[in-house]
Amino acid sequence: MFVDQSAPAGSTTPDFRQLAEAIVHTVAYVDVFDYPLTAAEVHRYLKGVAAPAGAVLDALANQQLVPRRLARQGEYYMLPGREEIAAIRQQRAARAAQLWPLALAYGRQIARLPFVRMVAITGSLAVNNVVKEADVDYLVVTETGRVWLTRAMTILLVRLAARRGVVLCPNYFLAAHALAFDNRSLYAAHELVQMVPLSGADVYAQLRQANRWTEQFLPNAQGYPTPMPTSPLPGDDRAARRLAERLLRTPAGEHLERWEMTRKITKFTRQSGDRGAAEAAFCADWCKGHFDDHGARAMAAFSQRVETLEQRREP
Repeated sequence: MFVDQSAPAGSTTPDFRQLAEAIVHTVAYVDVFDYPLTAAEVHRYLKGVAAPAGAVLDALANQQLVPRRLARQGEYYMLPGREEIAAIRQQRAARAAQLWPLALAYGRQIARLPFVRMVAITGSLAVNNVVKEADVDYLVVTETGRVWLTRAMTILLVRLAARRGVVLCPNYFLAAHALAFDNRSLYAAHELVQMVPLSGADVYAQLRQANRWTEQFLPNAQGYPTPMPTSPLPGDDRAARRLAERLLRTPAGEHLERWEMTRKITKFTRQSGDRGAAEAAFCADWCKGHFDDHGARAMAAFSQRVETLEQRREP
C-alpha cells in the first residue's frame, strides 16, 4: 500500500485527543465492511485530519487508544470485540488475488475500446475485500459526447465475459469534461481515493484534481492507492482505436449516441424510480448505475457505530 509519509502541505500535527478521535472514526467506518486496517492504512484513510504517519503510529502505540478504544490483531486494528475480521480480511484478500488477473485483463480490453480515456477498478476489489461471488466494478471515463455509445460497446464485452463465468460490472461512466462527482460524502471520497486506475494516468490526475473536496474527508489520501502504474496502450491498439473513433465521429455515430442515450436513460430512470434508487443518475455526461444505494446504507451503518461508541464513552 502506497502511503505518503508526510502530512499534506500546510497542515500541522493535531493533538492526541483530536488524532485519537479521528483514528477511532476511521476504524469505525471500515468496520461497516468487515475491514480492519494496518497502521499505514489508518494513516492514509484518516478521517478529516491531516497528520504525518509518525504521529499516527505514536497514537496507535498509546495505551489510551489501544487497547482502551481499539483492538489489535496482528498488524490490523479494529473496534473492540471485532477481532475476528482480521481473519475475514485475509480470506477475502486470497479471493481478490485470484480475481485480479481477470480484472486486469478485461480492464485493459475495455481501455482498448473507442473513446475510452480512463479505466479504473473500484469497489471491493480495489481494496482486496472480495466476498464470495463478487463482481468486478469499473469506472470508465469517455470522450465527451460518447458516454452511451462507449457504454454499449463495453456491455458487449461484459456479455462475452459472462459466458466464461466472469462477472464484470462497469457501473460508472463519465464524460471527460464532467469529472467532478456530485455526491460529496465520506463514502464517495473513499471510493474515489481507493480506485485503482489501469489506463489513462493523465485523466486520473485530472479526476483527482476535479475532486479536491475529498481532502476534506481524507486529507492524507494523496496519490495512487497502490504502486500499480497505469499502462499505455500499445501502438497498434492506439492506431486501431483512432481509426474506429474516426469512423464513429460522423452523423451516423452522433445518431447512434443519441438513440442509445435516449432509450437507456428512459429504461434506467424507470428502474431507479421503481427501486427508489437515490444514487443512480443518468444524463448525456454520465451513467451512474448505482441502483443498490450502497453509499447511503454504508453511511447509515457508520453513523450507528459512531453513536454506539459515544454511548460507551459516557460515564
